[in-house]
Amino acid sequence: MHQAGILGESFSDAKEYGWHVRNDGHNWNKMVTSIQDHIGSLNFGYRTALRDNGVTYLNAFGSFIDAHTLAATKKNGKIETMTANRILIAVGGRPSYLDVPGAEECCITSDDIFSLPEAPGRTLCVGASYISLETAGFLTALGYDTTVAIRSIPLRGFDTEIAEKIVGYMERHGTKFMRDSQPCAFEKRAGGKIAVKVKNTVFGNEFETEFDTVILAVGRHAVTAGLNLGAAGVRVNPRNGKIPCVDEVTNISHIYAVGDVLDMRQELTPVAIKAGVNLVNRIFSGGSIKMDYDLVPTTVFTPIEYGCIGMSEELAIETFGDENVEIYQSYFKPLEWAVNHVEHDGVAHREDNACYAKLITNLADDERVVGFHYVGPNAGEVTQGYAVAMKMGAKKSDFDGTVGIHPTVSEEFTILSITKRSGVDATKRGC
Repeated sequence: MHQAGILGESFSDAKEYGWHVRNDGHNWNKMVTSIQDHIGSLNFGYRTALRDNGVTYLNAFGSFIDAHTLAATKKNGKIETMTANRILIAVGGRPSYLDVPGAEECCITSDDIFSLPEAPGRTLCVGASYISLETAGFLTALGYDTTVAIRSIPLRGFDTEIAEKIVGYMERHGTKFMRDSQPCAFEKRAGGKIAVKVKNTVFGNEFETEFDTVILAVGRHAVTAGLNLGAAGVRVNPRNGKIPCVDEVTNISHIYAVGDVLDMRQELTPVAIKAGVNLVNRIFSGGSIKMDYDLVPTTVFTPIEYGCIGMSEELAIETFGDENVEIYQSYFKPLEWAVNHVEHDGVAHREDNACYAKLITNLADDERVVGFHYVGPNAGEVTQGYAVAMKMGAKKSDFDGTVGIHPTVSEEFTILSITKRSGVDATKRGC
């Protein structure tokens, strides 16, 4: 869906490059059908791979009877009992609902948007997580009137400066934001509209507004309810239902857990895959490599993408002290955007200096790079390679000594020279 939004925005670019482009609008049903077909093909591929590797797949709900015994309940209600020497819990997570009147009756979650049969119309995204902002971003790009309700701060846990840059960009390009706003009730109205009562978290006043669709992206919970983990003696965090582990091992030595069900770990699919591969290699193949949850590269697929590795600016200063943190930064515009100066409502379609590069270094450790932050196109592709460098302990001098590929956005990290503490203007006037 993010890619669908990017393609829509590319129409304007194509015209500026001389293409005769006709935009006949967007077909929501065609997109959703294609997405569901893709998901179906993935599931088929996984089932086939399991079969080809001699793995027995059982479509049933598992719950513990004791530390070695599971009850597997099938769709028809039939229960099969099985025992195992080792058990892996990898049940993942699901979106949470707000605990307010009408939430479950009137709202959908961020999971549901991918199979929504009809176009969402005027939409409210509740939450300031990356999932909420990503969803609001592609809905805006697809042409839908979209609003985000933010209770406090956007992208909690990410670099604060970057989060504000992303929200600012999205606001300038059509997404509306209701700051300091917490929906406190939902009600269905005639014609399918949803009335939303919103409370201002600063002043306490309430107001009401209407939307066609309300999407909740207010956090996720581990799907551990019903697993009867207590029967196996497995401890969980009572606050969120997640499982504390050491190297993916629970407090019961033969019961393991990976993925979003882990407490205090990143909720990212490739993290779960890497941890799972390392774990089974240790158990069955004599491996010794343990999952390293530090320096995990991440990308947020908002309209202007954000890639990061390591520490935020706030965490680096808290960890090393302000006097030991040097921050290099640059604002720039990709060459691919240079020809497009089309304005809509006073905002350029491709803004000057909308992209941003920031390296955070530890002066006390020979300027080892402890934080990498990039805002701009193709953030995942840009960020991935630098993650390898940082895992190997790259220093600012290593970045400086690397020849950049011109004219790419990634090149920017090999020529950073302006520090934040210098006060020098870090914006660009050319490539």
